[in-house]
Amino acid sequence: MALNPQLFPNGMPIPFTNEMFVLVRHGVEFEVDKIPGSQGGRVKAWGIIYLSNIRMVFVASRPVGNFFAFDMPLLYVHDEKFNQPIFHCNNISGQVEPVVPENEHRALYSTHSFKILFKEGGCGTFVPLFLNLIASVRRYNQQVNHEPQPRVDPLQAAQTPVDEMMRHAYVDPNDPTKIFLQQPTTESQLRRRTYQSQPVEGSM
Repeated sequence: MALNPQLFPNGMPIPFTNEMFVLVRHGVEFEVDKIPGSQGGRVKAWGIIYLSNIRMVFVASRPVGNFFAFDMPLLYVHDEKFNQPIFHCNNISGQVEPVVPENEHRALYSTHSFKILFKEGGCGTFVPLFLNLIASVRRYNQQVNHEPQPRVDPLQAAQTPVDEMMRHAYVDPNDPTKIFLQQPTTESQLRRRTYQSQPVEGSM
């Protein structure tokens, strides 16, 4: 994960080179733990989820303290689960490993538990796309890396083919999720090359 990733003024995440956004979902509640500076380490916020071939990014509708967005690389997510409780709304829970800066030790960073609660409308489009995408990213990464690596580059996920998956996605009429059949256009050509780098203008 990466706390407060770089965003455009409209709130959309600044993309990485070769990143493809798959969908956007408004009206979700997001919960995450072990956030520095928050009360008890936990944050709960309303906002938007962006899903791409590299990561899932929650962007809060309004900041909670210093927290305004949360970036979860798909290769770092694990133990994800779709929950359908009887008396509460459907949700996805899971854990995500931290994106550790190159010169720092892994032991200084904690694994985060998160939950995405679908409080406005259904989730029949979002959930299958998310689960299929994360499974494809893992399969493709295992084919590329025959030996396990202690620090997998989260941007390797960009090589996963997603076009076919998006074209054949089931669209639930009760789910307000919007699938990007074309990539969202912005006036800026800013692109990020790594999780540690600043955006580079026109880096394609």
